[in-house]
Amino acid sequence: MSQKWREFLPVLKRAALVLFVLWLAMSAVLAYAMRKPPETFGRFMSHMPVISFLVLPFETLWTDARAGGLQVGAPAPDFELHTLDKAAQVQLSSFRGKKPVVLVFGSYT
Repeated sequence: MSQKWREFLPVLKRAALVLFVLWLAMSAVLAYAMRKPPETFGRFMSHMPVISFLVLPFETLWTDARAGGLQVGAPAPDFELHTLDKAAQVQLSSFRGKKPVVLVFGSYT
């Protein structure tokens, strides 16, 4: 190994360590942002540089952040929604034990 290479190796190791620490920090910030409401996460993502989409583990973090805690057979979390005419609110738990409820998430447009 040449003398120049021996002098350069510690600098290269430090640079690699700094880049790895930055990658870990950005991954942690991204994981934190993914657990926020969609509006907050969207604002955060609008400021992300394009290169970050190639470097950071988006799919892995997203799968972990959106996994949820519901199990098959568990009751759905309670929520309230406005009726279509916005005249009243309906709470999911008000139907418990009275009639079946089907929840459909998606778009029909």
